[in-house]
Amino acid sequence: MPRSSPLHRFARYRWRDYAMLAEALVVLAAASAAIRLLAFRQVAAVAGSWGSDKRPGSSVDDAKIRKLVWAVDAWGRRVPWKAVCFQRGLALHLMLRRRGFASILHYGVSRGRPQGLGAHVWVTANGLMLAGGKEAPDFICLATFPGSVRTSADR
Repeated sequence: MPRSSPLHRFARYRWRDYAMLAEALVVLAAASAAIRLLAFRQVAAVAGSWGSDKRPGSSVDDAKIRKLVWAVDAWGRRVPWKAVCFQRGLALHLMLRRRGFASILHYGVSRGRPQGLGAHVWVTANGLMLAGGKEAPDFICLATFPGSVRTSADR
């Protein structure tokens, strides 16, 4: 079996990676269902109140955060339903907050789109862009979850 085959890459993960991948799939599915079935204010309420900021900014575990981003992105590209920035961002935000990381979910809009008004979601923690960062500069941040925290990532 070639070293770069999907099966070979899958075999090298540890059990914690499999657990994180399983959690990411469940949370991504739940986030996708919530976005599809609930009113925006209900989704926003969950995004703003979920988890806590138990960990101070100085003790951020970059490796764990990178693994969470990886797990959500891996499923976001492979699920049979549409999982764009809102679904992926909400799933990542919920997984980070559940672990006590002080993440912020940003919701922004842009009028400069050919199809009219566009929306985008991105996630930050400790001023670092974790998801949706490439497109974020093109959007004006309307809301952050939790609360109305203003950061340098807000435009």
